[in-house]
Amino acid sequence: GDIFGGWLMGQMDLAASSIASRRAQGRASTVAVDGMSFLSPVSVGDEVSLYAHLESEGRTSMKIHVEAWRRARSGDESLKVTEATFTFVAIGEDGKSRALPPG
Repeated sequence: GDIFGGWLMGQMDLAASSIASRRAQGRASTVAVDGMSFLSPVSVGDEVSLYAHLESEGRTSMKIHVEAWRRARSGDESLKVTEATFTFVAIGEDGKSRALPPG
């Protein structure tokens, strides 16, 4: 009755990629995920909310922190189920890393 952890990690990657591609003003690729641990299970039918923010950036890379929270279908209480920091690199048309635009 619980969701697959890989599915949740994929959803978190999508949330982070939304921020990364906007900041990069183009393509960005996930290169690392740090510190993911599952704090509690997510049941099928739970509402899952993801919150992401740009934590830091370098010349070509960005660190984006993502938290996942769940709310049971029949309740009002939300619980954090996991968090992680995703590292992305801006990608140019040649498929190689490129500098982030001024931001």
